[in-house]
Amino acid sequence: MKVKNRLGLHIRPATAIVKMLQGCRSTVFFSFRGMTANAKSIMSLLVLSAQKNAKISILIEGEDAEVVLQKLIDGFENMFGE
Repeated sequence: MKVKNRLGLHIRPATAIVKMLQGCRSTVFFSFRGMTANAKSIMSLLVLSAQKNAKISILIEGEDAEVVLQKLIDGFENMFGE
């Protein structure tokens, strides 16, 4: 996924991601520059320090993985409402 937010993956999009994933049963991890973060943790996402145009790898494992992936695709495409 490509981060399109002007300020990168900062507190607002990180919060939106965590809220989006609250009800999912799958495990979700983002990887960037050799670091891996639990996508259900705001602090973990912020530690990635992914700027605008950064390319993040997403790993989703679980029974609702396809639904979660589509939600994340939509979120990244619309910059999580920013």
